[in-house]
Amino acid sequence: MDPSDNLSEEFLDYLGNGKNYSPQTLRSYRQALTQFHEFRPSLGWKEAKADDFRAYLFDLMKRGRSRSTIRLSFAALRSFYNHLTDRNLIPSNPLKLVSLPKIEKKLPQFLTVPQVSLLMEKPTAKPKSKQATGWMAVRDAAILELFYSSGLRLAELAALDVKDLDPIGETVRVMGKGSRERIVPVGGLAMEALSHYRHEANIQSGPLFLNKSRIRLGHRSIWLLLKNYVREAGLPATLSPHKLRHSFATHLLDNGADLRSVQSLLGHASLTTTQIYTHVTTERLKRAYDAAHPRA
Repeated sequence: MDPSDNLSEEFLDYLGNGKNYSPQTLRSYRQALTQFHEFRPSLGWKEAKADDFRAYLFDLMKRGRSRSTIRLSFAALRSFYNHLTDRNLIPSNPLKLVSLPKIEKKLPQFLTVPQVSLLMEKPTAKPKSKQATGWMAVRDAAILELFYSSGLRLAELAALDVKDLDPIGETVRVMGKGSRERIVPVGGLAMEALSHYRHEANIQSGPLFLNKSRIRLGHRSIWLLLKNYVREAGLPATLSPHKLRHSFATHLLDNGADLRSVQSLLGHASLTTTQIYTHVTTERLKRAYDAAHPRA
């Protein structure tokens, strides 16, 4: 594509300044546009046809790209071409004529209740964990309890301030995806752990979770401390903060929570996103039936 063509830069500027997209999303969009440019370097944006994108799709599949990666890349390209059609720079979006491979739905992985209990004990276990001591061990216990108690995303938990906690109402105010605010209940054990942590670390205001330099604990630090406790507990190494969120949702449904309530707690914009957890519970019921019923 012609290097003098500024359409892609104008589009990215529109997303960043006009639509307030996150830096991470902008990087993903830029990468998608750049990779198609590298595939068809001599082709202008306005000249690209459906057949060019079909050839690009075939090339990505031949190189072993996952279906989800392909769909994310084409979502960025489709958004770009929608932008061009909205500005009347091209008559129609050529990507509307391109069929993408469907994503194979994978059931979310989660911990059993005993596994969760084992993980929760690690930060303050005796002897002290090698990972953290003093108020930091108490902080880590509060982080794990809050993850499992409220099903927060990693970014949501890291962004919490003290003012977001309501100890009386036992809730936490969360700013989720799309700047959607929600109020999430916090279980008694998690609220107790949070209160203990704030007392030990003498935290009255500002960021809720601090590092040893007493500044906000970053995403990567939270992810690493979880991985360390997972290893100490002898749990699957693939366990991530998001799998604690999966565990939260699955255990709620297992114990009778309705799907709409779980959707609200997780901050899902669509009920379809939440419905994946019903597949988890159904699969478990099937296995129990097959194992127990004499005519299964």
